[in-house]
Amino acid sequence: MSGSWHCRVGFLYYNKQVAKIPAGETIDGKPVTEEQIREWADDAEKGFDVEELRRRGRPRLGDGPSTVIPVRMDEELLDALNEKAEHDGVSRSEAIREAVRSWTRIA
Repeated sequence: MSGSWHCRVGFLYYNKQVAKIPAGETIDGKPVTEEQIREWADDAEKGFDVEELRRRGRPRLGDGPSTVIPVRMDEELLDALNEKAEHDGVSRSEAIREAVRSWTRIA
């Protein structure tokens, strides 16, 4: 990259463009320091290996995109679902998917 980063008392500079560093910003409850911002800027200038970057979002369920299907349940059925899912250590969604797989005999 051809640009250059500089950090001075509450400001971040890139190619003479100024960005104010908000006071009191935190990540995971830890204050963001100017030194940390300098390290991030240095890392950004070096470039990132896309394969090493963390994937975001929910994990895929299959080969293609998923479809969200709203389902209505009475209170008794919902309570039973919540209890069974908690007992089995799975989410409600996973419990419903497992029930549908079993019912339709799809593994």
